[in-house]
Amino acid sequence: MKALLALTLSTVAFAAAAQDFPSKPITFVVPFAAGGPTDTVARQLAETMRKHLNNATIVVENAAGAGGTIGANKVARAAPDGHTLLVWHIGMAATPALYRKMPYKPLEDFEYLGIINDVPMTLVGKPQLPANTYRDFENYIRANQGKLNLGHAGLGSASHLCGLMWQYAVKLDKSMATIAYRGTAPAMNDLIGGTIDVMCDQTTNTTQQIEGGRIKAFAVTTAKPLSDHPTLKHYPTLQEMGLKDFNLTIWHGMYAPKGTPAPVIKKINDALQASLKDPDFIKKQAALGAIVVKDKRVTPEGHKAFVTDQTNKLKTVIEAAGQYAD
Repeated sequence: MKALLALTLSTVAFAAAAQDFPSKPITFVVPFAAGGPTDTVARQLAETMRKHLNNATIVVENAAGAGGTIGANKVARAAPDGHTLLVWHIGMAATPALYRKMPYKPLEDFEYLGIINDVPMTLVGKPQLPANTYRDFENYIRANQGKLNLGHAGLGSASHLCGLMWQYAVKLDKSMATIAYRGTAPAMNDLIGGTIDVMCDQTTNTTQQIEGGRIKAFAVTTAKPLSDHPTLKHYPTLQEMGLKDFNLTIWHGMYAPKGTPAPVIKKINDALQASLKDPDFIKKQAALGAIVVKDKRVTPEGHKAFVTDQTNKLKTVIEAAGQYAD
């Protein structure tokens, strides 16, 4: 009888939580500084989602540091009521391998709410490289093993992960020397100037430079060609160039603390899915070079399955390279 009463009260409490949600402002925690790509995605999403959550107040809080793990840990330890949510990119799947000691468990300490977008990556080189096609580029890289370098925006950055995965896939006898920068801007400046030879980075950072002829592009990292992109439609995918199953994007997802009531999770996911169909949001994301997700990853189940798979893939690559952030 007591067990039945407890179950009944719990059910009533869960229903009330969903009905009352949101009962106060919602905070989107971004584990990076303001002004970056993830911050921009979170702010655009907040503006759209509020319309699907009874015009709730949604604020974006930047909690940067330790490759995103400080902000993520803040959400993992927050009250599980749906009012504190995490918006983070592929780092959610990369940090378990990059940081061998973490204060939380990414696959256990969060409720998965849905993937937001995919940002394609491009493999690019300095303008002085003699190659003009990917095949010529790879042949040149193999012929000059041990002589060339690869730049990235710092350990755990999108460009770092992409560079690691590409080198792992092409199976070079000698890995390229890597040069870590404090951000994409200085790395890109040195690529344009010829100080570094190769970089793999997001379309948001490379497209304008490719269009201006300041760097050379060789391939995109998506599973399918970017046939609708005015500039990048001319470049092959790495899969087409023989790198089997190569598919890497910088995706963003949304998370809640573990234990958030299922009705609240559903309410947030419903608002998220409605936002991902909003024409204005889609247009703003396209302007960033991002593709709004429309597949099963927008569901909590699909989201978690995807991140689990990504975590396993990145673990293999990071451990093979022996490059850690701690």
